Amino acid sequence: MTITEPYSPNNQPITFAQITDSHLFSSIDGLHHGHNVLKNLKKVLLSICDDPAIKFIVFTGDLTQDHTEQSYQNFVDCVQECHISVPIYYLAGNHDEPELLTKYFSVSPFQADKEINLSHWQIQLIDSKSETPAGYVNEHALMTLQSAIKKNKKQLIMMHHHPIDVGYFIDNHGLQNKDAFWQVINANSNIEAIACGHVHGDMMLTNPTTNSLNEPVTLYTCPATSIQFDPNVDGVAALAKGPGYRVFQLDADGELNTNVVIL
Repeated sequence: MTITEPYSPNNQPITFAQITDSHLFSSIDGLHHGHNVLKNLKKVLLSICDDPAIKFIVFTGDLTQDHTEQSYQNFVDCVQECHISVPIYYLAGNHDEPELLTKYFSVSPFQADKEINLSHWQIQLIDSKSETPAGYVNEHALMTLQSAIKKNKKQLIMMHHHPIDVGYFIDNHGLQNKDAFWQVINANSNIEAIACGHVHGDMMLTNPTTNSLNEPVTLYTCPATSIQFDPNVDGVAALAKGPGYRVFQLDADGELNTNVVIL
C-alpha cells in the first residue's frame, strides 16, 4: 500500500504513532499487575487523537493477556469509542492469534498491509511470532524482507520481539535467531532503524555486530499501553509509570526523529 498525498504534500515530514502491548482481558475491568489496561489503552488513543500531526498508527502486538476473543473485541470497541479515524496497521505479538487479529481487525480503521510505502520511506512490518513466547523470524519472512526493500527509500523495520538484548528477564523471550536477522539488516545500507514492542519500556540501542561498512542501525523500543516493566526485578513487575507510546517523524531528507509520550 502506498501512502503519499495527502499525508506528505510538498515533501513534508510524516508523523505516526507506535502503540504496543495492551494485554487486554475479556473483562473491561481486568487488571494486569494492578493496572486497568483497557483504561490505559483508552488514555493512549485519546492522546493520539489530540495530535493532528499523527497520520497513522502501528500496533506492534500483544493485544491480549487472557487469550479470549472478547479481549480482541474490547480493543476494537476502544478504538471506535475513541473515534480513531487514521489507519491502524498491526502485527501479532507472542500472546496473539493471527487468525483472531484478522477476524476482529477486518473493520475500519484497521489495515492488514505489512508494507507502508511513503514518498521517501518504506516501513516494513515483520512477523516474529513463534510457537513459544520467544521470537523467531523464519526464513520466508527474512527472504520477503530482503526482496521487498526498495533501494531508493530509507527503511524502518517494525516488529514485536526485540533483536537486541535489553538486560532484564524479557531477554529470555527475545528474538532467537538474531544472527540470521542481522545478516539481512547489515546487508542493506539504507535500513535506518528498527522499532519493536515486547519489552514494556522505552530505550534506544545499537547492535554491536553492525557491519563496519554501514552506520549502526538503531533499535527503538516502545513503552506499553498496559504496564512498564521494572528492569530490576527478575520477572514481571510494574513500575509506577503510566501508559505510553512512541511518535516517529520521518523527513523527506531521510532523517528520523522520535519521542516517547508517557501519560
